[in-house]
Amino acid sequence: MSRQCYFTGKRTRAGRSIARRGKAKYLGGVGRKITGISKRKFKPNIQKVRAVVDGKVVRIKVSSKAIRNGLVVKPPKRDYQPKSSDSA
Repeated sequence: MSRQCYFTGKRTRAGRSIARRGKAKYLGGVGRKITGISKRKFKPNIQKVRAVVDGKVVRIKVSSKAIRNGLVVKPPKRDYQPKSSDSA
């Protein structure tokens, strides 16, 4: 299972990190210069959650944005209590 949201489809994206040096012109410098460009990854905030999907409780990977927006339906809380053994 990949790092992808079940509802929104958010997944890891590729990008670049740009390193700069110098002083901006509006601050009195000669301008900012690019000294290096390296690849980086933008990772979504993916969480494993128990949710109700098609009437069944399953564990799925969803983004925190999907959880906040109410796309995830959580299963009902169980109030299970073991039988008290009176004969023991």
